[in-house]
Amino acid sequence: MSLSILGIGTAVPDHTMTQDEALAMSTELICRTDRETRLLRMMFRKAGVKKRHTCVPHRIAYQWVGNGNGSVTASESPGPTTLERMQLYAAHAAPLAIQASVEALTASGVSAAEITHLVTVSCTGFDAPGVDISLIEQLGLPNTVQRVHVGFMGCHGAINGLRTALAFSSRELSARVLLCAVELCSLHFHFRWDAERILGNALFADGAGALVVGQTSEGDRALCHLLETGSRLFNDSKDTITWAIGDHGYVMSLSNQVPALIGKGLAPWLESWLASQGHSLSSIQSWAVHPGGPRILDAVEEALDLDGTAVSVSREILAEYGNMSSPTILFILQRLLRRNAPRPCVALGFGPGLMAEAALIN
Repeated sequence: MSLSILGIGTAVPDHTMTQDEALAMSTELICRTDRETRLLRMMFRKAGVKKRHTCVPHRIAYQWVGNGNGSVTASESPGPTTLERMQLYAAHAAPLAIQASVEALTASGVSAAEITHLVTVSCTGFDAPGVDISLIEQLGLPNTVQRVHVGFMGCHGAINGLRTALAFSSRELSARVLLCAVELCSLHFHFRWDAERILGNALFADGAGALVVGQTSEGDRALCHLLETGSRLFNDSKDTITWAIGDHGYVMSLSNQVPALIGKGLAPWLESWLASQGHSLSSIQSWAVHPGGPRILDAVEEALDLDGTAVSVSREILAEYGNMSSPTILFILQRLLRRNAPRPCVALGFGPGLMAEAALIN
């Protein structure tokens, strides 16, 4: 028996925004000087994003600060309160999660009635009863389904969710686990200039991803198999990625020290962890690296001495969808599977800590 990924699904909001549109909006709403405009333009150009999906159309962002009639300038308004942003989360998160989960269930051939455990992942909103209850009610999951929510863990949250699914399935061989990660990062758009915190305006987007996993026997239908997960906390890195709740949305900061920490500490840990699983860096055939940004991908490539194509799918997803936080790994994995990418594969993400999370997939 092995833990198998039986089906995978993804979903994004209908509304799209090109990087040029996002830059134009951010410039008008945020920048007060020519210098800020130049810095913002450079930040957006280097972000590696071409398009993103968002549940917040342009017009709503302008209405938030009153710019629809020119009555408020960007520097005078911090935008909507966290309460107002959470109301949007409550309205938009569940429909995306349901859409991704339906696709995953359909692809898996597992019916909603067979799901025994539900794992939800999100760090961009709080609502209770929330996404998990909506999934139970709207999908027709059993009202005895056992739930766990992985919250506020950031970009590697889906890997933490996979670890939870692995634990459930190892304890109960007949378990069928639905894992769903949904994030509405665009709700936390920053409306005031802050050089350390507006990078998210250039990177972040909205989306949902879902998996159905369970134990299978040889010959049973499966997309791939989850072998193990691993974690690594980097030394002296606590302040390099932070994620806090403010009065006007969540406040994230990303230190320029993160690539250096990855360059120094990633390879020794991965080599040791993979060796414990009977593998090595050279035996890994494909990589699903969370694209926290182009510099993160560059740092991983350099640290692991990967060739220029190893994280090409991660760059594609970043360009086409932006950084959707936790679901992004599932978008990358879905594309790798559709292309029949060779395995074993390592999924890798980074989050506040600085913490690295990895999953070994065959």
